[in-house]
Amino acid sequence: MTFVCLFLLLCLYHFVRLILTMEWLMVAFVALLLASQIRSEEITYEHLISQIQACPKECHCPPSFPNAVYCDNKGLKRIPDIPPYTWYLYLQNNLIDVLSADALRNATQLRWINLNRNKITSEGLEADAIKAISNLVHLYMEDNLLTSIPSPLPAKLEQLRLSRNRISRIPPGVFSGMDRLTLLDLQGNKLQDDAVTEVSLKGLNNLIQINLAKNQLNTMPLGLPPTTTQIFLDSNNIEKILAEYFKGLPKVVSLRLNRNKLANGGIPKNVFNLSSILDLQLSHNQLTEIPVISSGLEHLHLDHNKIKSVNSSDICPPGALDDYLDEKGPRLHYLRLDGNEIKPPIPRELMMCFRLLRAIVI
Repeated sequence: MTFVCLFLLLCLYHFVRLILTMEWLMVAFVALLLASQIRSEEITYEHLISQIQACPKECHCPPSFPNAVYCDNKGLKRIPDIPPYTWYLYLQNNLIDVLSADALRNATQLRWINLNRNKITSEGLEADAIKAISNLVHLYMEDNLLTSIPSPLPAKLEQLRLSRNRISRIPPGVFSGMDRLTLLDLQGNKLQDDAVTEVSLKGLNNLIQINLAKNQLNTMPLGLPPTTTQIFLDSNNIEKILAEYFKGLPKVVSLRLNRNKLANGGIPKNVFNLSSILDLQLSHNQLTEIPVISSGLEHLHLDHNKIKSVNSSDICPPGALDDYLDEKGPRLHYLRLDGNEIKPPIPRELMMCFRLLRAIVI
């Protein structure tokens, strides 16, 4: 019995030593990450001390993340003096209503600024206030009171997030020279058809994602660049799509048109038969039939329409049932049909056609 106790104590001792060793290794690993972070952001020890000492009293400047300044949730009505070596500035959830050209004069190295949920108006946004931040890559100004897209913008900007403002206007030329912008989020604004045009979007030569959901569009937006891969148009008033609409958009991967007013008459037969598209969402519309899809489509959302039946000959791409073992056959993985007037059972031919189908909701 004594031998067993000694053996258990010895095992416990080695286990504790192992745990302690793991903890020290973890500490060392974190320290190494922090050290490499400081090196990668090229901040010297002198600059680090200067940055911490210059931290505004209203804000928090963690030594472990020396290029970040946290001034969020402070009830601020103005932007405090920001230290010169700041890369990431968090000012969300305040009461700021003016962004002056002088506000960020020292923060010339800013890459990322979050001004979400403030009270900034277009009138309170002084000329060149944002363009002066020449190294800015990410700009967040969601949930403010803007009525127009800020102009001019810094040329290095990659992501512009302006959702849930009051924007009804896109100034001509605002995106001129914006070759690096890949994401434009304008969800939840007041944009109408005449605001989103080829002229107003000119300059977005490398755009990948555009979000125009929850606006006041009646037609598909014109002028989207051919680089666009993700188009979000949920919760508008779109009733039809032109037959040649996607001819100039060869890279569309994801298309969301949920909660619009699309009926079968507004959808040309092969408009969604695109080799590039993987995700098509048409939920909460007025469809009575399943539209023609491409064999490469992987996700199809048709829930909450007025579809009464599923005819495999209509939805199954031509030749799919003949080439049962063809690797180039239909790629559909997920199909949603709930909220329609369809009654089980699921047609056997449908399952035979979409052999990769993992989930179907009726």
